[in-house]
Amino acid sequence: MPGHRGPHPEDARLFAPTRLPVLRQAAADLAWLLTRGYGAEAALRLVGDHFQLTIRQRLAVGRSTCADQTAATRRQRCLALDACRGRGLAIDGYNILITLESALAGGYLFRGRDGAIRDLASLHGSWRRVAETARAVSLVADALAAIAGDDRASSASAPPPAHAGSGLGPVIWYLDAPVSNSGRLAALLRDTAAARRLDWTVELVMNTDRAVLATGLPVATSDSWILDHAPAWVNLVAAILPALDPSPPLIDLAIDG
Repeated sequence: MPGHRGPHPEDARLFAPTRLPVLRQAAADLAWLLTRGYGAEAALRLVGDHFQLTIRQRLAVGRSTCADQTAATRRQRCLALDACRGRGLAIDGYNILITLESALAGGYLFRGRDGAIRDLASLHGSWRRVAETARAVSLVADALAAIAGDDRASSASAPPPAHAGSGLGPVIWYLDAPVSNSGRLAALLRDTAAARRLDWTVELVMNTDRAVLATGLPVATSDSWILDHAPAWVNLVAAILPALDPSPPLIDLAIDG
């Protein structure tokens, strides 16, 4: 039986409403330090020790926070999903799917100062299919079909048109080849594209970060390094979240919103 990529047993306590004021102040202090040039690792350790944060709380604060100028630049480069129509999209595969898998399983999500949606899951050289994987892929397909002007692509009862999604432009999924089971995920993505006649391609590469940048396309990701180097990015998870019922816990740690 496939497992789930849901919340950690302690998350409800660690991110309870009563804890949020402290976590938001910690994020504000961390942003202040980063804005003034402090190293990220040292700054997070200093703030985490001061507020006595747990490992997962530090992870949430660290992933949600960046320097003022970094947040502003990332937000300026963010494109609305429908702005990609005709331009195409490069998808940071594991980054997007794992966040959606977590969301579907009720995992905690965090909106960063840059607007990106992140989870607390980690990928340590191995990926495994979970109960939410197929649904996560389907949600991406629905979102992209909608902006491509193809309403029928999400309906199993209606015959999809040839090359559904072609109005969007090229859609390229990138997966890290060194991660185990990448081949199985690539097969699932290709099968989904064939079944729904979506104009997708899937690439297994040694370095996804550099591969998505090399396309010159807008990138669907929340990876901080990519956000700092891509000419444009798409907040794909944020665009998909309204379709989730029930909605996952979504926490905004930024005092400045």
